Amino acid sequence: MKNNDEVSMAGWVHDRFTRWLAQEMQAVGKTQCDFNRLRDAIRPADVLLVEGHTRLSQFIKNITQSRWTHSALYIGHLHEIGDDHVRRRIQNAYHGDPHEPLLIEGLIGEGIIAVPLSKYRDATLRLCQPRGLAREDAAKIVSFAAHHLGIGYDTRQLFDLARFVSPYGVLPRRWRSTLFDGTAGIADRTICSTLIAAAFQSVNFPVLPVMDRQGGGEMRLYQRNPRLCLPRDFDYSPYFDSIKFPPLALDEAGGYRDLPWDGRGVVCNGEDDCPPAALVENATPEEAVERHEVRGRGFGRGRRAGKHRVILGASKT
Repeated sequence: MKNNDEVSMAGWVHDRFTRWLAQEMQAVGKTQCDFNRLRDAIRPADVLLVEGHTRLSQFIKNITQSRWTHSALYIGHLHEIGDDHVRRRIQNAYHGDPHEPLLIEGLIGEGIIAVPLSKYRDATLRLCQPRGLAREDAAKIVSFAAHHLGIGYDTRQLFDLARFVSPYGVLPRRWRSTLFDGTAGIADRTICSTLIAAAFQSVNFPVLPVMDRQGGGEMRLYQRNPRLCLPRDFDYSPYFDSIKFPPLALDEAGGYRDLPWDGRGVVCNGEDDCPPAALVENATPEEAVERHEVRGRGFGRGRRAGKHRVILGASKT
C-alpha cells in the first residue's frame, strides 16, 4: 500500500500537471463565428463545439486532426426547465446570472460544471443540432447531464483516448486502458464528449452508431462505447445538422461579390508559398516590395497556426 507521503506527492504532481494543461495560450486570428446569430438559433440539447486555445486543446488538435477540441451541451435558461428537481440541481451548481442561457461542460481541473453560453462569445464555434429530436427527449438529455454536475474530470480517460486514436503507439491500444473496462460508464468522473454521447444514448439517439445489415436486408444499429466519442464526432454524425455562423453572412444570392476583399495581395505562410504567377496584378513597384505580417490560421491539415505574410505582387506585364 502507498503511504500518505506518496499519495500526497502524486496528488501534487497531478494538480500541477492539470494546471499546466489548462493554461490558456495566445489565440491566433479572429473568431470565425457570429455569436449573436448562434445565440438566437441554439436550442436545448444542442451540442456546441469549441476551438480551444489551452495546451490541452493543442494536444487534442494534434491527435484528432480536428479544430474542435471541446464540446458542451446547451440546456437553455433556468426558467425554461420544467422539472423542478433538475432546475434546483443546476441552481446548486451555477451561481451566476440566473437569466443567462447555460451550458453543461466538462473541463480539466474543474469537472462537470454549468457555465453561461456567453463564456464563448469570442470563440470559434460550431452548432450541432440533433435532427428530429423530440422535445421530451431533449428534456431527458438535459436531465441526464444535470444529474452528473459536480463529478470529476477523467484525465486518465483523456490520455487513454488519445492513445487509442493516435496512429502511433508502443503498447497495444487495449492494454492498461480504461476505455474497455468491463465496468466502463459514467461513475465519479468523465470527459465532455463522453458525457454528451452517453446523454444521447440514454434516449437512443444515434451519434455515430455501428450499422449492420442482417439476413433479409434488416438493418440493426449498435451504440458505440461513449468513452470513444470525440468532439469532432458530433460534427461528423449524419444525425446532427452542423450549422455555421460566419462573421460575414452570405444570405443573399451573389452576396459574396460584396465581401471586403483586399485586391492587392495574397496571404502566405512564407514567401516560398507564393510563386510569382500567383501574385496580384497591377501592383506598383513600391508595393512589390511591401510586406507585413498578419495573425491567422495555418494552411494545410494539421499545420500549426501562426504568423503569415501578406505579399503584394509586382505587375505581371
